[in-house]
Amino acid sequence: PSPAAAQEGQWQFWVDRGGTFTDLVGLSPDGSLQTAKMLSENPEAYRDAAVAGMRKLLGVPSGEPIPADRVRCVKMGTTVATNALLERKGDRVLLLVNRGFRDALRIAGQSRPDIFARHIVLPEMLYERVEEIDGRLAVDGEETAPLDEAQVLAALQGARDAGIESVAVALMHAYKHPRHEARVKQLAAQMGFTQVSTSHEVSPLMKLVSRGDTTVVDAYLSPILRRYVEQVAAELNGVQLQFMMSSGGLTDAALFQGKDAILSGPAGGIVGSVRAAEAAGFAKLITFDMARAT
Repeated sequence: PSPAAAQEGQWQFWVDRGGTFTDLVGLSPDGSLQTAKMLSENPEAYRDAAVAGMRKLLGVPSGEPIPADRVRCVKMGTTVATNALLERKGDRVLLLVNRGFRDALRIAGQSRPDIFARHIVLPEMLYERVEEIDGRLAVDGEETAPLDEAQVLAALQGARDAGIESVAVALMHAYKHPRHEARVKQLAAQMGFTQVSTSHEVSPLMKLVSRGDTTVVDAYLSPILRRYVEQVAAELNGVQLQFMMSSGGLTDAALFQGKDAILSGPAGGIVGSVRAAEAAGFAKLITFDMARAT
């Protein structure tokens, strides 16, 4: 690690927040590396393992605020979204699609890994409810059917009445012509939905099924991820907080989304392994990551 933080008299922290343990590495102002290992879930002792680990290394008493002037930045990889997906503990989701496409994501691409299997087990859908709405934009952007806003509002109200707070919107050709999706998002936000994921923002690519799948995942995971990020950020008093994405890159906490977080933890292991191998002079390596969930 760079000694820049030490020269400024501030700490830097790198955190791996796993399902069972949370591991921290801190670069102290004197340039030394210090580590801590905490139980990820220990509500009797602390609210959040990452924050508790930082308090431990900083010497700050439990419950006391972390002094922002002593910490330069916190960079974190987390399996919060990974475990929520594997354990099916994301938020309840309403999916809105064009009329006639209710089963598009379930039918998917008709992939048959075992082509002679007589008993086909369909994957579990992440959305709880799906509603079709009238309105269609052609591939060239021409409106072949106007958006039925009354119908959209009725579908949204039904979901709200059922206690659903998260919406995924995936309409035909929206990657290129998003105005119907944008209007649906506006209506959902006005109605008070806390999470509205639209396919043209989440994954602006061709192919409805793959774009829709990514949008549903984002709507399913973003609320639980946002609650965790806000919990950590609230205790850091303005300290720069970044999270590792599935791509291996870092993003600001405010921009961290469910679709980018599925491999946040494992990606950190790969990036770290590559750097460790380079430092040791190895050009080829095999990595092994054994965790509680996967």
